Amino acid sequence: MYRDYAPKGVKFYYIYKALAHPETNGYVRPVSLQERLMHIEEAKRTLGSEITWLADSMSNDVKHALGNAPNSEFVIDSEGKVIRRRSWSWPSELRQDLEELVGRVENPTQVADLNLKPLPPRTVAPSGVVPRLEIPTGLQAVKIEPKQSSQPFYVKLRAEATRSLLQDGRGKLYLGFHMDPIYHVHWNNLADPLSYEIAKPGDVTVSPTNGQASKVEETADIDPREFLLDVETASDSSDPLQLTVRYFACNDEKGWCKAIRQEYSIYLQPDRDAGQTVRRPSSRWGFVAGSPSRGLNAWHPVRAQIGRMKVDSLFARSDKDEDGKLTKQEVPEFLWEFISSGDSDGDGLITGQEFESLKEQAVENSSKLACSVVAIFCFCSAVILSRSATSGSCRAPARRRRSQRSSLRSGESARRKGSGGRNSRMPFSNPRVIVQGCVLLAVSAS
Repeated sequence: MYRDYAPKGVKFYYIYKALAHPETNGYVRPVSLQERLMHIEEAKRTLGSEITWLADSMSNDVKHALGNAPNSEFVIDSEGKVIRRRSWSWPSELRQDLEELVGRVENPTQVADLNLKPLPPRTVAPSGVVPRLEIPTGLQAVKIEPKQSSQPFYVKLRAEATRSLLQDGRGKLYLGFHMDPIYHVHWNNLADPLSYEIAKPGDVTVSPTNGQASKVEETADIDPREFLLDVETASDSSDPLQLTVRYFACNDEKGWCKAIRQEYSIYLQPDRDAGQTVRRPSSRWGFVAGSPSRGLNAWHPVRAQIGRMKVDSLFARSDKDEDGKLTKQEVPEFLWEFISSGDSDGDGLITGQEFESLKEQAVENSSKLACSVVAIFCFCSAVILSRSATSGSCRAPARRRRSQRSSLRSGESARRKGSGGRNSRMPFSNPRVIVQGCVLLAVSAS
């Protein structure tokens, strides 16, 4: 598009906003505008694109003004008026817009004509050495504020809280310390492991208030150091937790290893600009189970979307060499982790037929999940009904029970004519209603 329409006076821009999926390819959320600009230079290096980049402010003013969508697309005329907008960028639709607004081009440029050779992130030390922490589902990123430091934040903190902590003041707080790949650093495992300390307000309970990462056999690695804390706060508490972290980082290219001490303020408030990780349970989908390596039998938001993807659209967008096959280099890493399970012949490629089979499996698993929900609903309803039917009268003597049943039968007609009776007010006490509800849910699930 850029090659076809830039000569016709159309200007193209990428806007760097908050990271939608931090931890993808190891990249983590920057803490300064300078680091955002470093991310842009890294994107230019890895993507090889010539399009101009614009960096949003650290307060994400442009992101908020444009609607907070992670991959939105806008066409703006010469007077500054938005004439096309999409919450998700689609190259085919953008080309159609430009053909209508500017005109068609002869021999449109194909992706293969660009001869793009995306580069992977630089690797400075092994990964996959330290197992990831098993954490609760439903975590949501909370606001953090790095304090002024004489050294760059080679390690970045990501803090997430359970909904119960954010809503009720009691729950779990996740702390993840991630090496930032833009600095080409790694952990120095020959020195003391990373440690943290938390100073808390008087009305907050944190356990433990300090911790240290486990010793690692490898001399160097880039895996995150993770902790899970129990936190309880007062209902009106608004003061932040004060965290101090100490670690040793090394840069082999420049030949240094440093002992670093840095501080953060952690506010137990949701951060709408912190993005959503895809390697761990997602805060947006409370019932995420496991990791991508567990295959299609585990629920995940990306996996759930596979059944809805159109093969033609996916291949038109991602098949850069137009050979009818997708490779690991042609799709985002987080997506490849899911679709690679459809590689039935083990050749490292995903064909259209393999992706169709993957879609069918995803749809089947979604149906199984829906049927499980139906079964749980029906079981719980039956339990509630049985308890209602046996409560009260089953404990009374036989003569009293017979008297109660007679009284109920004699007054049943009057109650129904009057206020509507118990059954009209509580439809779930009627077994027929429960059965009908189960049938309707089963039909919907199928």
